[in-house]
Amino acid sequence: MTDNRFLPEGSLIGTPENTFYTAGTRGLLRAKEAGATLEAQVLECSPRDMALVVDLGGVRGIIPRAEAGLGEGGEPVRDIAVVTRVSRAACFKVLSVSDGRAILSRRAAQEECRREYVSRLRPGDVIRAAVTHLEPFGAFVDIGRGIVSLLTVDTISVSRISHPSDRFNVGGRISAVVKSVDGTTGRVFLTHRELLGTWEENAALITPSATVRGIVRSVEDYGVFVELAPNLAGLAEYRDGVYPGDRCAVFIKSVIPEKMKIKLVMVDCGGTAERMPLRYFLTAENTERIDRWRYSPAVCPRVVESVFA
Repeated sequence: MTDNRFLPEGSLIGTPENTFYTAGTRGLLRAKEAGATLEAQVLECSPRDMALVVDLGGVRGIIPRAEAGLGEGGEPVRDIAVVTRVSRAACFKVLSVSDGRAILSRRAAQEECRREYVSRLRPGDVIRAAVTHLEPFGAFVDIGRGIVSLLTVDTISVSRISHPSDRFNVGGRISAVVKSVDGTTGRVFLTHRELLGTWEENAALITPSATVRGIVRSVEDYGVFVELAPNLAGLAEYRDGVYPGDRCAVFIKSVIPEKMKIKLVMVDCGGTAERMPLRYFLTAENTERIDRWRYSPAVCPRVVESVFA
């Protein structure tokens, strides 16, 4: 359900319309009249009043502290959120232009986004997002004009990971699914694993008796879980000297849809693995929403699914 008017910050930089509007006084006055949302890179944060400064074709653009963003419950954003905009793109509306100086409001741009886009999101909607920050418990992502949502680490993929950096990099553009919306605060929570394919879709890409690369995700007494794709893992016999994050080569011994299992034989292991590339089976470009997603095969008695409707 992504609305192209409300993309993550940085999406407008370099576009013809944004370039025209931010090239000087004439363009800024036209943007103010049209109510357009623009973007520019923040050059500095004033130490005196914490206003953000952008260069707009020779016009000094000022985003006052009170207009620097929309915080929780409609309150202004925290100081750290203001300071960390420096060197990043910021969206804004033009409030006034005079004497080589423009007063801008990021808060107004975000209020419009929340009112006309975020407030209309519903569980199951597939949207675009941009990764802004990674923590051990999850990834914070921009779902439109700098409005942030959370992907908890368990929703990122079916295959277990130790940290969101195993999947994402800051600044990366991704697709995500609206998991839930808090009716009181309006906060949006996301999930991601439903876009990376079912067990059968991923298993169809591997060939029994082939030797393929993998990443060790977990070492247990009874065996080693090896990731073959972000939504697919198999089990090899326990082996000494193997650790989570190791790269490895494994032989595909058998694929058992009824048990949702892939049996592996460890051929070689050692060294730190590179991040497994994401393979999207569904994206915001080709899917507006999903009501139900079943990961497990139909022949498997164990049901693993997500229901959004």
